Amino acid sequence: MAAIKRTPGAVPPESVPPAPVPPARVPVEERAQATVRFAGDSGDGMQLAGAQFTSASAHAGNLVFTLPENPTEIRAPAGSLAGVSGFTIHFGAHSTRTAGDRVDVLVAMNPAALKVNHPALQPGGLAIVNADAFAPDEWTKAGYDANPLEDGSLAGVRLAALPINKLSRAAIARIKLSPREAERCRNFFALGMVYWLFDRPTEPTLRWIRAKFAMNPAVLEANSLSLMAGYRFGETNPVVPFRFRVPKANFAPGKYRKLTGNEGLALGLVSAAHRAERPLVFASCPIHPASELMHEMAELKRFDVRCPQAEDEIAALGLALGASFGGAIGVTATSGPGLSLQSEMLGLAVMAELPCVIVDLQRGGPSTGLPGKTEQADLLQALFGRHGECPLVVLAAATPSDCFALAYEAVRLAVRYMTPVILLGDLYLSAAAEAWRIPAVDDLPAIETPHLDANGSAFQPNLRDQRLARPWAIPGVPGFEHRIGGLEKNVETGYVSSDPDNHERMVHLRARKIAQIADELPALAVAGPESGDLLVLGWGSTQGAIQSAVERAQTSDLAVAAAQLRYLNPMPKNTAELLSRYKKVLVPELNGGQLSLLLRARFGVESIGLCKIQGEPFTVGEIEMKIAEILQSKT
Repeated sequence: MAAIKRTPGAVPPESVPPAPVPPARVPVEERAQATVRFAGDSGDGMQLAGAQFTSASAHAGNLVFTLPENPTEIRAPAGSLAGVSGFTIHFGAHSTRTAGDRVDVLVAMNPAALKVNHPALQPGGLAIVNADAFAPDEWTKAGYDANPLEDGSLAGVRLAALPINKLSRAAIARIKLSPREAERCRNFFALGMVYWLFDRPTEPTLRWIRAKFAMNPAVLEANSLSLMAGYRFGETNPVVPFRFRVPKANFAPGKYRKLTGNEGLALGLVSAAHRAERPLVFASCPIHPASELMHEMAELKRFDVRCPQAEDEIAALGLALGASFGGAIGVTATSGPGLSLQSEMLGLAVMAELPCVIVDLQRGGPSTGLPGKTEQADLLQALFGRHGECPLVVLAAATPSDCFALAYEAVRLAVRYMTPVILLGDLYLSAAAEAWRIPAVDDLPAIETPHLDANGSAFQPNLRDQRLARPWAIPGVPGFEHRIGGLEKNVETGYVSSDPDNHERMVHLRARKIAQIADELPALAVAGPESGDLLVLGWGSTQGAIQSAVERAQTSDLAVAAAQLRYLNPMPKNTAELLSRYKKVLVPELNGGQLSLLLRARFGVESIGLCKIQGEPFTVGEIEMKIAEILQSKT
């Protein structure tokens, strides 16, 4: 399609109006859902713009799902492809389980952002581009041979090339700001333009600006003016001669909020500690992306949360384990490299049979790998990455809301069975956000701890209940003194023992304790036919793409169903029987086929792997295409 003619300027507003601007007199395109991506350098404020657009869309009544994307390198050169930062928002009137396959509107603040994200635009999609950034040295740095705004390489998309730098500066010209401060307002101009385009309310963002910059009135006024100037520019200039309308979603009654995966993890852990009536000790060592969870937890200290920072990952787990020994809910969070370091301390946790939770937010590896990109390659490490016979519980959250549910469940299982629990997430899931209905804390499941009672006789630390869980004996309580540590203990007395028969018995007891947890797990459920040609089985953050792809395939009358494993060790008791009902099993995962290997080893199931190791989540289309390929060749 032809490029939209660039308009050189706009009239800056004198003040922020108290009333909303009137509707624009342009054609409106109706959309059930849409995807917007803000992209630019790390210093362009694209994460902030995306977060504010997400909040505005939620206020407008849409379901939302987001994906922030940060550079892998901390200080990538400005204007380089490696330095591009982005934020994608998928919103609509119906279920939004992913950040969207293709982008309807791209805001690109420099040539590198356009170069990286242009392939993601829908045919006929809209690119709003900051033309002021397209100097020859900048588009050359991004890998273009000529200015893409002029050479016809953007044919097929609708292009609005605007002098965003100049327009934003004109809007705030009367305010005394440093050149750097004035430049940093331009993201709000772009944001205001997109607010007009989708008829988003500006008041939530204006309210945020007032709170954020209350101590700096000049910056407060400048950002507010720039936002409204972008909105009015869209309204008064024929640069984009259309708007979009995305209707509201039908929400079930209740109170909702935007929830990221990290926020879900933090709130789930704190809620569980509250229900268990125990303090929470969250010990960690900074490592991306788990550091963001540490920041979330530090904001919740008022809920009896302690957040010590350790010198390394081993020490962090040691602090969490010591807190559990002392009667608190001990938690740590890390990523793949840190989980490797914690393997020896995890062995101590299993041998001592102490409850603690280890959150592993997976990222691209091995080694430093792709720290700013997502992956699911820690599954086998979580299951088997320890010396000796060392079983523990492994869970995998599927959505930001599920992060809350499984963080709570991880604490419940840890104290109920006196065992460490690994909760797997990933970078995509931790940063993604969706609408979440806030539950009442008193409606959450009760958290039971093993009964502690000497019954007037000598305390036996290895005396187990019907779940094979030993008592949680807190140090300093008279009559409950006992030995603890990494050495094997006598099955009855708890004294140190090197007897070979006793050791074998204890190994089997610890393994059986974990295996028996399956007795209380919910059955693995399927979405779709109870049997048929194909089951698409996933774990972790693949759920949204899998469910959407399977639903699309079902509309074509294909006999396909979806299931998601949230409990990976032990697995639900009906797993083997369910898998046997389908002729073929497809396993999409962001690794080289680790769940497929596990299914073959445990159940003899020869699944079909769909493996992606690119640092990016699955698109719905990728899984849908594989489903069609399998079912078209089933004969």
